[in-house]
Amino acid sequence: MKPLILVLLLGINEVTAVTHSLKYFYTASSGVQNFPQYVSVGTVDDLQISHCDSISKKNVPRQDWMMKVTEEDPQYWEDQTQNCVKHQDAFRANVEIAKQRFNQTGGVHVFQRMYGCEWDDETNEVRGYELLGYDGEDFLSFDLETEQWVAPKPEAFISKMKWDSYKFGLNYLKKYLTQVCPEWLKKYVNYGKSSVMRKALPSVSLLQKTPSSPVSCHATGFYPDRAMMFWRKDGEEIHEGVERGEILPNHDGSFQMKVDLKISSVSPEDWRRYDCVFHLSGVEDDIITKLDVKDTRSNRGLMVCSSPRDSPHETTITPTTKLTKI
Repeated sequence: MKPLILVLLLGINEVTAVTHSLKYFYTASSGVQNFPQYVSVGTVDDLQISHCDSISKKNVPRQDWMMKVTEEDPQYWEDQTQNCVKHQDAFRANVEIAKQRFNQTGGVHVFQRMYGCEWDDETNEVRGYELLGYDGEDFLSFDLETEQWVAPKPEAFISKMKWDSYKFGLNYLKKYLTQVCPEWLKKYVNYGKSSVMRKALPSVSLLQKTPSSPVSCHATGFYPDRAMMFWRKDGEEIHEGVERGEILPNHDGSFQMKVDLKISSVSPEDWRRYDCVFHLSGVEDDIITKLDVKDTRSNRGLMVCSSPRDSPHETTITPTTKLTKI
């Protein structure tokens, strides 16, 4: 679903400030075999912190450090379980309402909600958001500036009018996204600082499919995702013939990225004039990988020149408004 995919774009010559995030994802579905009708997941800095579904009917922590919350609130996880159970009926009902709005009967259908906040620990700036989607398309989003719901599809306009008229709910949602959510986020970051504040350097490899293909400089296993990677020639950053990939998550919570260099017009003797530079925010030393013909294998057996690096130093709430039926 488009609104649930938030991509961090890095500037070419700068690295973004340290921004932490707290997000919750709710998913209700119909017609999906061997899958819970309702699932809720919470994340801090893209690390899963909680999970609940309609089969287990229990909200549980997914990080050991999330158990620290019970030191202040012994009932926390029991309360979160009750909230999860309460949301299931409303979300399943929303799937059926959306099907009626779109004149659908059977088939596979999915209703999703994502809400949360981001906090810049350098500027203390916060940003909140709430998005809803149906069958992979935008359905509703909350605009904090206008304090109104935005309906990109006519089928959602009824919901927009209904929720815009609920002034108490709008005020409560704004307060949650701009005040309550950041407070919980700061608390969770403090609980899990050994995980969310750590620095981990990646393994870097040069990969090439065929002798005429671009050479990919691929870094994997780094954390956090505040990183940049680029190609240089004779020590100077180059942009021509270079294609940057997105930063993508790995299954273990770390990240990967790549940057391609077109070398079809580069003679083999000039390869060593090029190198790939990986920079991780907060780490002084870059990882520099020299482009070398004899170390870069082509053809179908990808692989090469890898430079594994160990980390030099490792350093819910339920929302807000009650989600009424759409």
